[in-house]
Amino acid sequence: MPNTAPDLLHVAAGAVFNARGEVLIAQRPPGKPYPGYWEFPGGKVEDGESFADALARELEEEVGIHVEQARPLLRVLHAYSDRTVLLDAWCVTRFSGVPHGREGQPVAWVSPAELERYRFPAANATITTAVRLPSLYLITGTAEGDGPFLRRLERLLQAGVRLIQYRQPGLASRDWERRARAAVTLCRRYGAALIVNGTPEQARELGAAGVHLNSERLMSLSSRPLGGEQWVGASCHDLAELQHAEAIGADFAVLSPIKPTPSHPGAPTLGLERLRELSDRVAIPVYALGGMYPADVAEAHRYGAQGIAVVTALWSDPRPADAVRAALAFDPPRPALLSAG
Repeated sequence: MPNTAPDLLHVAAGAVFNARGEVLIAQRPPGKPYPGYWEFPGGKVEDGESFADALARELEEEVGIHVEQARPLLRVLHAYSDRTVLLDAWCVTRFSGVPHGREGQPVAWVSPAELERYRFPAANATITTAVRLPSLYLITGTAEGDGPFLRRLERLLQAGVRLIQYRQPGLASRDWERRARAAVTLCRRYGAALIVNGTPEQARELGAAGVHLNSERLMSLSSRPLGGEQWVGASCHDLAELQHAEAIGADFAVLSPIKPTPSHPGAPTLGLERLRELSDRVAIPVYALGGMYPADVAEAHRYGAQGIAVVTALWSDPRPADAVRAALAFDPPRPALLSAG
């Protein structure tokens, strides 16, 4: 997409990952806006230039690498005092060359968990959350008894799932809590983040990695319910809910329903075009839920999503390794996701 208005600056940026799961950042030099701040390398998309061409050109000019594999990550529209910037960020997981500051600027490989220690311009800062999140968000299904539940969960952890929403509607309070504590312990062993679909108080009490807010609980809040060290996710169904999730400081949202599902035949859906439209209106990562399968991750990326949220497609799969591998094929190596900050 070329620049379409004189006051809109379209910028291509690359979240470039190495084999250790570290991401490349560069420091802005003196003489440019925000000197001394760090950023994800990139630059202006020229008139008539495709995004792919701009990304490849900027990364070669700035840090001396050639892009070999990349996928969409996040689009952020941010209004500064002097201009509005549309930052189109992609995740680069394969490249050739040795990154270095070709304009003399310092560069650094940083663990995604350590990005909060660096100062970024506002538009870049939003990307620091997206680079920490995987393309796959598992929502737990049901199981008769704690043993079968934990065995299914461990099978998915062994397959590579690292972001899980603990959702067990219908369980008695005591049973819900006992199962949740066991699930938290199991996920910690695998460096995975278990986020509780419940209250912020339950998340704190259980020592969970965070809380997932249903839409009713989301809309009742006026501020972020947990500190920055725990994840906050939110279920959304329209623009108002997405904007409220962003306003209270949620780390990510789940938007549904995107496609028809067997459990709700004939129910209205948002569709992929609406997914793109709504995700572009907020500056937080958005997962697509509803009729989405592991094979749909690339499609979700193309329509502006962080990835997909799934329940049955993985929970009921007796051999989920291939499906998980396909869903995460274009993700970087994933360090532990135990905390948000």
